[in-house]
Amino acid sequence: MTHVRQHGGPSANFTKMTSDMEPLKAVNKFPDNVTEIVQYVPASDTKKVQKRKVTIRGIVTLGLPTALAIIALITGLLVWHFHFRYNGKVRKMFSGHLTISSQTFSDAYENNNSTEYKELALKVSKQLKSIYGQVHVLSRYHVASSVQGFSEGNNNGIIAYYLSEFNVRESKVSALEEAIASMDDTENTRKSRRGFSRMTDSLIIDGITSGAVDARLADRNLKRSSKRSNHAHANQTDIIRSPGFPDNSYSPNLYTEWQIRADPEHRVRLEFDTLDLEKDCHNDFIKVYDSLAPSEKLVITEKCGYRLPNEKPPKTVYTVKSNQLTVKFNSDRSYVSEGFSAEFEAFEPTNPCPGRFECDNDLCISSDQHCDGYNDCGDMSDERGCMCNETQIQCKNGFCKPSFWGCDGVNDCGDNTDEENCGNCKTWEFRCRSGRCISAQKQCNGYNDCGDGSDESRCAKSIAVHCSDSTYKCKNKQCISKLNPMCDGETDCVDGSDEAECKCGKKPPKSTRIIGGKDSDEGEWPWQVSLHMKTQGHVCGASVISNSWLVTAAHCVQDNDQFRYSQADQWEVYLGLHNQGETSKSTQRSVLRIIPHPQYDHSSYDNDIALMELDNAVTLNQNIWPICLPDPTHYFPAGKSVWITGWGKLREGSDAVPSVLQKAEVRIINSTVCSKLMDDGITPHMICAGVLSGGVDACQGDSGGPMSSIEGNGRMFLAGVVGWGDGCGRRNRPGVYTRVTDYRSWIREITGI
Repeated sequence: MTHVRQHGGPSANFTKMTSDMEPLKAVNKFPDNVTEIVQYVPASDTKKVQKRKVTIRGIVTLGLPTALAIIALITGLLVWHFHFRYNGKVRKMFSGHLTISSQTFSDAYENNNSTEYKELALKVSKQLKSIYGQVHVLSRYHVASSVQGFSEGNNNGIIAYYLSEFNVRESKVSALEEAIASMDDTENTRKSRRGFSRMTDSLIIDGITSGAVDARLADRNLKRSSKRSNHAHANQTDIIRSPGFPDNSYSPNLYTEWQIRADPEHRVRLEFDTLDLEKDCHNDFIKVYDSLAPSEKLVITEKCGYRLPNEKPPKTVYTVKSNQLTVKFNSDRSYVSEGFSAEFEAFEPTNPCPGRFECDNDLCISSDQHCDGYNDCGDMSDERGCMCNETQIQCKNGFCKPSFWGCDGVNDCGDNTDEENCGNCKTWEFRCRSGRCISAQKQCNGYNDCGDGSDESRCAKSIAVHCSDSTYKCKNKQCISKLNPMCDGETDCVDGSDEAECKCGKKPPKSTRIIGGKDSDEGEWPWQVSLHMKTQGHVCGASVISNSWLVTAAHCVQDNDQFRYSQADQWEVYLGLHNQGETSKSTQRSVLRIIPHPQYDHSSYDNDIALMELDNAVTLNQNIWPICLPDPTHYFPAGKSVWITGWGKLREGSDAVPSVLQKAEVRIINSTVCSKLMDDGITPHMICAGVLSGGVDACQGDSGGPMSSIEGNGRMFLAGVVGWGDGCGRRNRPGVYTRVTDYRSWIREITGI
């Protein structure tokens, strides 16, 4: 879908349901449809003031993974005003968008005259008003809001675009802007992965992005012009023109807007054949947005000025990953001219990898990823025939690997080159867990030659050894050498205590499946919990450890300026939930009490773990089942594959959240390596996991959820609790989790489990 706005005067990104520039009538969090504001002012003498004609050719290309392409083109003439004051107050305009995960997108939401559109716009408007009502400065100065348009989001959800107007005292402008900024969950790219979503009536609203509208577009002198809607089809070229082009000059103070939609799996090309603008961008410009509302955070490009015809620049291609684009044109009231003409079309790119590296499997990756040590292509074609640089390890098999992977205990090269010459034991020796070297022949000989039992820990039969911090202690106080013997399906303790409490970590038989992840199956992760704030919807995850107790992250239950997360009566718990749009099918409980770890440090996120007790015990079944808690001696080695699950954001900086529970496989990262990568921000109570090449990670909304590890006999153990990260899915920035083994005694002391 392409959305184009045209202005004659100040250009604006405004998208409205109404047809004028009066105070917005519908209160919405994000614009649903975009309309234009135009004031036509007659030119005094068009021939005398007409500008020199210039031609600029440019192409704006929009990527459309699975949705419709949307372009908003805004043109206009504008008188510059930073603030418009009336009645001693300042008029402030904010735009943004939100994701509705509980509704399914249909073509009816493209038509602002349809019943479906109007009903959903009204619901979104009421929700936005309700959200503003929770913050005093917002509720006091809020005038009105309007939905600007709807587009298709991920998993067939709906993205709603909004515009909000505030009439605020000048002394309160800063407070108003701070309150709006606090609603925007794209600002904090580091640390906490607590999510943000709101639920009202039948709507589940996730992820708010909000920001001030370009001051040039908030001028009250502007009036709305008619919105132009077009649909781009493959192999077909259509034309959009500024009002009056080419026969008449466009008027000053003109604001015009277009919407252009393309078929799924297509992109939109917007090419300007004629572009005649003033040099001063304050008065005359075109602006393209990746949005149906004039969000300054989603500006793709802004153009102004002129060039002589013989200095015409080559075509420029702009590519965005999402499916929305806005172009804005602006001019002042002093000069008038013919404006511009632009062509657009939907197309399938013929060059599969422009400016990038083409893998043997036809995948396109950045040129910077070629020979960087990571298998970015998936078939290793980007890592063959490379010359290693000084920051890489030269593997004997010809591959190059990052130098910080050396001596981390993981065979990254594939031929163990990166683990040689590390001061470790000789090839004919066995390295004990303590670092001591013994003859390899002594491994599994029935004697504790290492002293810590590690030489006998991976043997067919365990032996009784002297107790230490790394040995498993049976209830009869006897210690055994076997590594991770608890609930592995074999009785290793004489008293059988290692297999006594193992009704966990496996789905019970039925009485009759994240960033870079995929949909899970219903009942695949029966210990996964969705924690909802009563006024927000899903905020964090948690794990079932019994019929009455949950484990989550301490930062999920820490208060902020707006919400009392520490209060048990503010939470609703959904167990056995698979789809956020089907909460009625899950088991709901309230929280009796919340117990964060007493030594939790909110600045470093150390000891980031908390317990929740349910008000009433839940009946365990195939969709609700506890995960196993690891013994303090349980060993999760570097390189081991683990699973992360949750309903958090699908990518950093986006509002896209899934309805269906997501799962992704990552690997545990060596603690020394992780500490270097995360700027020494890792404590001994943390464990790192991820895919260092990027693209797979937990994100905002996944906090408190489980990092599950498959152990002996196929049981799942809670290896970690989703904590924090530097962004989401960034290269060489793994996720950081709370190491559950360090809190096993504390959990037992509180819960008796």
